[in-house]
Amino acid sequence: MALANEAIDAIGMTSFQWKLFFLNGFGYAVDSLLIVCQSIASPAVQQEYGLPSAHIVGIPLASQVGLLVGAGVWGFSADIIGRKLAFNTSLFGCSIFVLIAGGMPDYISFAAIVAIYSACAGGNYILDATNFLEFLPTTHAWLVTFMAIWWAVGYTITGLLAWAFMSNYSCAPDATTATCPRSENMGWRYLHLTCGALVLVMALLRVTVINMTQTPRWLLSNNRDEEVISVLNRIAAMKNVVNPLSLDQLQSEGIVLHTEKSAWSRVRMKLHFQGLFQTRKLAWSTTVIIANWFVIGMVTPLFSVFLPYYLKSRGADTGDDSNYTTWRNYAINQISGVFGPIIAGILVEFNHIGRRGALAIGAAITMILQFGYTQIKTPAQNVGVSAAITAASNIYYGTIYAYTPEVLPSAHRATGYGICVVLNRVGGILGVIVGSYANVATTAPLFVCASLYALLIVLSLLLPFESRGKRSQ
Repeated sequence: MALANEAIDAIGMTSFQWKLFFLNGFGYAVDSLLIVCQSIASPAVQQEYGLPSAHIVGIPLASQVGLLVGAGVWGFSADIIGRKLAFNTSLFGCSIFVLIAGGMPDYISFAAIVAIYSACAGGNYILDATNFLEFLPTTHAWLVTFMAIWWAVGYTITGLLAWAFMSNYSCAPDATTATCPRSENMGWRYLHLTCGALVLVMALLRVTVINMTQTPRWLLSNNRDEEVISVLNRIAAMKNVVNPLSLDQLQSEGIVLHTEKSAWSRVRMKLHFQGLFQTRKLAWSTTVIIANWFVIGMVTPLFSVFLPYYLKSRGADTGDDSNYTTWRNYAINQISGVFGPIIAGILVEFNHIGRRGALAIGAAITMILQFGYTQIKTPAQNVGVSAAITAASNIYYGTIYAYTPEVLPSAHRATGYGICVVLNRVGGILGVIVGSYANVATTAPLFVCASLYALLIVLSLLLPFESRGKRSQ
């Protein structure tokens, strides 16, 4: 692995890696786009069809369950079958079911399709970050953090589309099921149809712009040395340089144990989990990372998914809860999120901050702002503070998305990332349930969110490894 890493460093950045920055970034964008898409649609669908359960908001719950399934399937299988299949197919599945969702005739059928398209998207950023990192030279490892800007781009696109569709093609805020017919509530349908078309374009670009191969590190872990050299030669040719690594050098290191067995064998599958806890320090690192992901999973639906409800309730307090104002504010909020990954990309490269410091800073600023949000009194404060929260929380998200694959061992990276995201989705399900039983028109869920961010500060500082300036293995 060290020899292959040195060869990638010697070759440097090529057009191939820059294409990956955009094409893998599409997966990040789709993940956030679909989470926001269903959260925007949820109040309008509920208004038109009613809520089947007196307590549980079924659409966000369906989304979290789907995302959990997707993370498990894509994450746990990627160390077995490689990263290529998910890269080429996942966005096609997303686009088909997002388009279908726009035509659903009732609440339950819509929630079911949300669960399916969320499952298609659920492993996207696991594979996208892993795939990108394993082709990157060390000098450009910061791009994995910066790639989270695509996550913010997904939010921004849906925020702007919501402003266009939801403010013009939605029932009045005070409409009920009896007074909200389909003909007056087409906004959430237009939103899904447009987003589905965008995802389809992204999926087509992935398979036409680049000929994706398995990553050198995955090939190495499966003892496929000849293919490693072939991939490195191809990348080097794009820059008109020579790959410094030879097949003889690789083979002189011996073979990877157990690769003669089936990739689905019990021995090899067990090793993918054991490899995450190989030493005491690595076991502690993996455990604390998982804890970070679980806690952030609870925070996300409590704030992000229920943000439309918050904005409506705060708009009522400040004198304007019209559809136009609500969705204009929502668009502003999502656009502001773009600044989070940019700030994170800068912070992680500072000597005394690094990845762990950026995580703690992002969590601390978000906590302070969320406590401050409970005290807003005016429309300007409402928009300004909520936008600042989105930007600050994206500092944390951008960093954790990059840090996680950096400190997990390559041979077991997707499995470890999959565990993190599965527990993140479990936390998300719990967050939806808590938010469903809480009164989202009050500030109570915000106090819970702020307290959880305080816990994230502690968990960030407890991480044992600082990956800044170090080559991922």
